[in-house]
Amino acid sequence: MCGVAGVIFRQPGAIGESLLDMLRGCQHRGPDSTGLALYGPQVSQDLVLRVFLDADRCGDESSWDDRKTQLQEVLKKRDFLVRSLWSEYAQMKVAGVFEGDIQSLSYAVEEIPGVEIFSAGHSLEIVKDEGTADDIEQRFKASEFHGYHGIGHVRLATESDVDPSSAHPFWAYGFKDVAIVHNGQITNYYKTRRRLEQRGYRFRTDNDSEVIAVYLADKMDAGLSMEESLQQSLRELDGTFSFLVSTSEGMGFAKDPIGAKPMVVCETDQLVAVASEEVALQRLFGDQKIDTYEPYPGTSYTWSKSMSTTSAVVN
Repeated sequence: MCGVAGVIFRQPGAIGESLLDMLRGCQHRGPDSTGLALYGPQVSQDLVLRVFLDADRCGDESSWDDRKTQLQEVLKKRDFLVRSLWSEYAQMKVAGVFEGDIQSLSYAVEEIPGVEIFSAGHSLEIVKDEGTADDIEQRFKASEFHGYHGIGHVRLATESDVDPSSAHPFWAYGFKDVAIVHNGQITNYYKTRRRLEQRGYRFRTDNDSEVIAVYLADKMDAGLSMEESLQQSLRELDGTFSFLVSTSEGMGFAKDPIGAKPMVVCETDQLVAVASEEVALQRLFGDQKIDTYEPYPGTSYTWSKSMSTTSAVVN
């Protein structure tokens, strides 16, 4: 079933706290894992990596220390100048100066057993894990994060494992500052994945949502706008789905032509919020009455940080 949520403010605000509240409102749709993709108030010159240390593959605490040492060695070899590094729960945050190719850096880090990059970017940070929004808050203090926008997800696992790697949001592996959350199923997943793999892209999981992230990032890297990429996704991806994508500049969504997966939107002078259910949106407004609408099947919308909106309908 799963639940998705996204919010974008006109002015920077408590984006972490707002997303957590929205996810609590639709937690019943996905009790297995919870995650947030958070975008800072400005693009930093430093590249920020959110790194996961897989306990099952790292082993004991001494092995974790070995992995951290290996990670630093790989970063140094790739001319990543580390400014700061600290651990939170089973995850690490690394920030530093890097002017090389993010895809090559990501694939090099992938060679370290038990180490996985959850996100990379100058604005993006992804925190995700098994458990609820309250669990995420307890482990990572996501409510303290301030920024313009973010997207979140609560997951009911149906086709892949229940573990942090399979949790949403998915970073577009190898591309900076692109993330997605997804409710549904991509039925031409294997064909789409093979085509991307033939062009040299890699994937960390068998989750169809990860393919959406790389698919969209590849389109935008080739020069298409977010709205153009979403329009093409409605023509080229098969299945029943609603998904949100975000970059450092804004967010957007696509809803398949069948319209089987719900999506509700609320727009005010201060923010735009999107979620699988209205109850998640209402968490942002308390007792205040809100106006919402459900986009038509086969449509896509985008919002930039300036709150300008574009929409399209697939033909």
